[in-house]
Amino acid sequence: MKNQIAQLLNQCVEQLKCEGYLPPEEAPQVRVDHTRDKAHGDFATNLAMMLAKPAGKRPREMAELIVALLPEADWLVKVEIAGPGFINFFVADDNKFSAVPAVLAAGEAWGRSDVGGGRSVLIEFVSANPTGPLHVGHGRGAAYGAALSDIMEAAGFQVFREYYVNDAGRQMDILATSVWLRYLALLGEPIPFPSNGYQGDYILDIAAELKERMGEALHRPVAEVYAGVPADAPTGDKEAHIDGLIANAKALLSEQYDLVHRIALEAILSDIKEDLAAFRVHFDNWFSEQSLFDSGLVDAAIEKLQQAGFIYEKAGALWFRSTDFGDEKDRVVVRDNGVKTYFASDIAYHLHKFERGFEQLIDIWGADHHGYIPRVKAAIKALGLNDEALEVLLVQFATLWRGGEKLPMSTRSGQFVTLRELREEVGTDAARFFYVMRKSEQHMDFDLDLAKSKSNDNPVYYIQYAHARIASVLRQAEEKGMAWARKAGEAALARLELESEKAIAAELARFPELVARAALNRAPHLLAYYLRDLAGLLHSYYNSTPFLVDDAALRNARLTLVAAVKQVIYNGLRLLGVSAPEHM
Repeated sequence: MKNQIAQLLNQCVEQLKCEGYLPPEEAPQVRVDHTRDKAHGDFATNLAMMLAKPAGKRPREMAELIVALLPEADWLVKVEIAGPGFINFFVADDNKFSAVPAVLAAGEAWGRSDVGGGRSVLIEFVSANPTGPLHVGHGRGAAYGAALSDIMEAAGFQVFREYYVNDAGRQMDILATSVWLRYLALLGEPIPFPSNGYQGDYILDIAAELKERMGEALHRPVAEVYAGVPADAPTGDKEAHIDGLIANAKALLSEQYDLVHRIALEAILSDIKEDLAAFRVHFDNWFSEQSLFDSGLVDAAIEKLQQAGFIYEKAGALWFRSTDFGDEKDRVVVRDNGVKTYFASDIAYHLHKFERGFEQLIDIWGADHHGYIPRVKAAIKALGLNDEALEVLLVQFATLWRGGEKLPMSTRSGQFVTLRELREEVGTDAARFFYVMRKSEQHMDFDLDLAKSKSNDNPVYYIQYAHARIASVLRQAEEKGMAWARKAGEAALARLELESEKAIAAELARFPELVARAALNRAPHLLAYYLRDLAGLLHSYYNSTPFLVDDAALRNARLTLVAAVKQVIYNGLRLLGVSAPEHM
């Protein structure tokens, strides 16, 4: 119905042009929405308010003109003007169920659209440093990024999913050195472990693997390891302490340091990939930060900025003039010791994204990176590129609660709940759904007890149960010799006279519009809300209305309606990375 109304309105626009009310070049985006209050009809449009200015008329006058020019349609009961110029459409009852056969005919394609116009989009998400297992904070970014990618793909965007592997820089050196120190401890060296090292049990596991592969080949006396290293906290500087250990590790191990670095990276990255695959999160590419240095892209990006006059030297370091583009201060790209900063590689990485030909870039970052956005946008603009093509979406970290108590989370200390532990406790379905129930930029309290509960208070259980209930009804019908006859049911949809049935049909019709809105607004939580509402309508209908009645036409009509609900719930859950069970 929505598309038919839009077609009628487009005909009106052409007629208004022919009669001189609108300039010939006027091409409005005709928008038709479902109404929230059925007292205002089934659909509404604000077209009159959009056309009022170019036509030189008041919105209500424009609405009267549009209504007068609307072609007749036997499926429209009434058209009325409301408020400042909204036009409301009331559809005949016989046509309120038109979405039901459309859902069943489209199947898994119901909800797909072309609003994205085939626009190519690179979505980079998770991109956690490979210095330890993914924790529950990373999980929210993973669930959000994966759901958004799937929703935007369903809405007609060409989506490319990428994970940026931070396999270069100081944090990886801290990781490699932490592994080596634990390795030395396994060989019997009395190693005082640095307060600023990575301390989780996974470091011990990698150290044990290193010992198994290398034996004692990497052994060095503790006196050499700590020679000239500044004191650790609390009496000394913990940052200088760990940097001294890193320098000694590189000097003592020489080329073998790269081996320790590689073994640590491969172990953790392999774990991350397995973890995300089990979480139903997949990437088209795992992009190595180190490759930017190896290929010379970092140097090329800095040189390009230098040639454009946006790099200057101060105190032996190279600085980018990001204040020229609205940033609060200029940023270092090469330190006075010649080491390039993370920002330098980020500039090169975003330049490379543009060079790969993507029309739009979406970066999904933790909310604590908010202050990083202006400098990246500044660099893009300084490179002569369109900074508006970069959209940064922020995700607040999740706080985990169990039994009313907040659980700790610190990667360095090793005191955190991993994503794997979360999946094992509540299941992938609950974790994926709970993570996207709220706007990504809102703080989230993740209630483990609720996520595990099998009750109507648990939204994912409530939605999945609606799907399983319908599957059960269809099985019972077959067992009782009343197997659902789809064609007969579609032919008898006019027998559905209950308000609850009309409400369900209207909600099914809204699904494609909802998916498109979730894609354009980068808002998977809209889909979560929608599915909960649809499940609520189904449960109420199930509890109040018998489906397997003797009247074959009415029975098939009702089974056809709920079969369409089952399909839409399946489609929606799949976009959120959640399964739709047939049995519960």
